[in-house]
Amino acid sequence: MGCPWWIYGSWGNFSEACKREVWEETGLKVTIKRLIGIYTSPNVLLEYPDGNKWQLVVLHFEAEFVEGELTPSEETIEFGFFSLAEINQLDINGLDKKRVFDGFANTQSALINDNFVI
Repeated sequence: MGCPWWIYGSWGNFSEACKREVWEETGLKVTIKRLIGIYTSPNVLLEYPDGNKWQLVVLHFEAEFVEGELTPSEETIEFGFFSLAEINQLDINGLDKKRVFDGFANTQSALINDNFVI
């Protein structure tokens, strides 16, 4: 279980890419309200079958619902809205859980997490 994400390419800016991914993975149209945090670590690498390694950099945004209906996609098999108490009970990886908790913390400025551990 996790949050919508994408690998950034040369097809636009971060907030547009975020809106597009939320739409593709959930069927919801959203507006981006703010950047919650940036998460990266030299200890967390994506390794591809060809041997290339990429350092993961995650930008986590707060978004507001505009329109649409939750709809399954090729990338999403299950989804829902959860309270903070319910999130504690979910089988969710450490980074996604941290990102969600940071969103609930509602801090005024973006967080920089440059050495997280999954």
